[in-house]
Amino acid sequence: MRFHVNIDHVATVRNARGVSYPDPIELALECERAGADGITAHLREDRRHMRDEDIEQLRAKVTTLLNLEMAATKEMTAIAERLRPNVITLVPERREERTTEGGLDVIGQRIAIEPVIAMARRAGIRVSLFIAPDSDQIKAAKALGVDQIELHTGDYCNCTGAEQARELRHLAEGAKLGHALGIEIAAGHGLTRQNVVDIVKIPEITELNIGHAVIADAIRTGIKQAVIDFRAAINLGLSRRSG
Repeated sequence: MRFHVNIDHVATVRNARGVSYPDPIELALECERAGADGITAHLREDRRHMRDEDIEQLRAKVTTLLNLEMAATKEMTAIAERLRPNVITLVPERREERTTEGGLDVIGQRIAIEPVIAMARRAGIRVSLFIAPDSDQIKAAKALGVDQIELHTGDYCNCTGAEQARELRHLAEGAKLGHALGIEIAAGHGLTRQNVVDIVKIPEITELNIGHAVIADAIRTGIKQAVIDFRAAINLGLSRRSG
């Protein structure tokens, strides 16, 4: 199970005071040293957290894997083509949202997505689509020929009891379908050390992208211990996989 840490909210804290600290690049490298398999960062159109120079420094200094989350726009496509991260993850983006509020509409946004995929193929960049565990969206992702889909776990994380169990089944069904179609399956959004365990038990999921909860834990424990604690929670879920 690959564990990638999203460091956006290190930049959120920095930008709140308009100073140079905490430094998201420094924290990213600490995450790597603590055992993270990769670093994820979202360069939003409004630059509310990560900035262009942050992504440039990450590309130069990250030694594991750099996953650039971005909207399917001409501006972001040009940035990705120039910097060549290992992976780009296409996500929906609205200026008024607090955080990404749902999966990408692959069917409705196909015309915008296709040129990004074409660029990535030329540049040797892997492409992931951040989508809801919806069968039609998963099949549309397959038709576009992407390497990976990242299933949006926000609905699962935002409910409890029977509703959460239903969302977990929905995610498991989506992961199974995507895997059967030959697509690699990742998951992310809203995951914590508590709710990640059941997500990890889904056998088709091979990668997690987790940010806010890691940074929140780091306020209490420091970033190194936060990464170690999340890895322990992931390993607990792996130990409970059936079969």
